[in-house]
Amino acid sequence: MIISEKIPSRLEVIPGLLSALMERIKHLLTEEDAFHVRLSLEEALVNAIRHGNKLNPDLSVELTIETKDNYLTIKVKDQGEGFDFSKIPDPTKSNNLHKPSGRGIFLIKNLMDDVDIFDSGRGIKMTKFLKKGLEREEKGG
Repeated sequence: MIISEKIPSRLEVIPGLLSALMERIKHLLTEEDAFHVRLSLEEALVNAIRHGNKLNPDLSVELTIETKDNYLTIKVKDQGEGFDFSKIPDPTKSNNLHKPSGRGIFLIKNLMDDVDIFDSGRGIKMTKFLKKGLEREEKGG
């Protein structure tokens, strides 16, 4: 299955989009994985719209969700200038603990099984291995 969407750079579209997308893929995920995927996708979309496209309504975000045998891959790409992934401050360091933002990429890296930044920081590729299918196989179903 491949889902491809072009999303306007408006934060208010995210909740409805997330609900519709999760409805289409929830059968593939355990409850815990569905939570991880939804939160990671929300963080990636907010980052793309707010930081990448700088809330510019003339720019859009490309979203692709692809499922293969035992994994789900999500790509989110904005039209911004990109960023240097290595320059993101560590949110677990004491001087960053009380900052109100800056945890999105950290969360995504901890909730998804594999995370890659591509196109000079304009895109993020997130992968989640599908345990639900593996659980069915282990149970003999």
